Amino acid sequence: MTREPYTYSILRYRHDPVSGEQINVGVLLYAPQNGYLKAEIHKAYGRIKKVFPNVNGKILKQDLQRIEKAFEKLSRKREVDDMFSRDLDALELGHKVVSKDDSALIWSEAGSGLTKDPEDTLHNLHSRFVTQYEQTAQSVARGDADVWKPFRDELQEREIAEFFASKTIRSDFNEIEFDHAWKNGKWHCIQPLSFDLGTEDGIQEKAARWVGNMLGLEKADEAVVPYFLIGEPKNSDMANACKRAMEFLASAPLRPKVFSETEMDRLADTLEDKIKSSALD
Repeated sequence: MTREPYTYSILRYRHDPVSGEQINVGVLLYAPQNGYLKAEIHKAYGRIKKVFPNVNGKILKQDLQRIEKAFEKLSRKREVDDMFSRDLDALELGHKVVSKDDSALIWSEAGSGLTKDPEDTLHNLHSRFVTQYEQTAQSVARGDADVWKPFRDELQEREIAEFFASKTIRSDFNEIEFDHAWKNGKWHCIQPLSFDLGTEDGIQEKAARWVGNMLGLEKADEAVVPYFLIGEPKNSDMANACKRAMEFLASAPLRPKVFSETEMDRLADTLEDKIKSSALD
């Protein structure tokens, strides 16, 4: 059998656009030679709810069913022949059903390959990018708030927790609310980040979003010193991705100070020294 070219795009549920936390939920494959267009969507929202407990699973399941049916309808339409003759890829076709401005569901960049059987290739891609991470995704339980809790306890034990409060830092390009900030000439803003995610891409994308936030605050209205407290992944296979993400954050504008959760005491020491020195001034 001759092989034909195809493109594909991964559909992802993005729980929080700011943190970048997301999970793969489906794959769209387009093989233009025979007009094959199909999406395979994983609609078992219980898996997603274990990663993101506050997700509205009923609405998400309805959205995913609607998307799958929309592609079925699109592939059956007779007038779609003209569209298939154009030089489109799976990502462009995906945006016909899930637009670029959808805040919760997003497409990956298009991948490509050659296939003898588009249906079989779609199943393989779905298994590779979606279901193989199901067990890993179910084991991921920590969010940013979970990373903060033990550090909050450390600050309370040192009797300095009450010095920290919410603060919004603004610039002409960005506005970020930090839940834990203290001012001593400059705003010292602590952001807990959980990199206990299911994929390397998820870790890198979350780091990239916060690097972008730092760029946006480079010329903020007030002086700011950012601190990132990193929750490391339980899965040892993600250790290198976490290390790269931490190095990426440390190189961001404003030169954030990056601490892993194993360095929690060192971060607490730094803040305690600054707070107590300020009290003596």
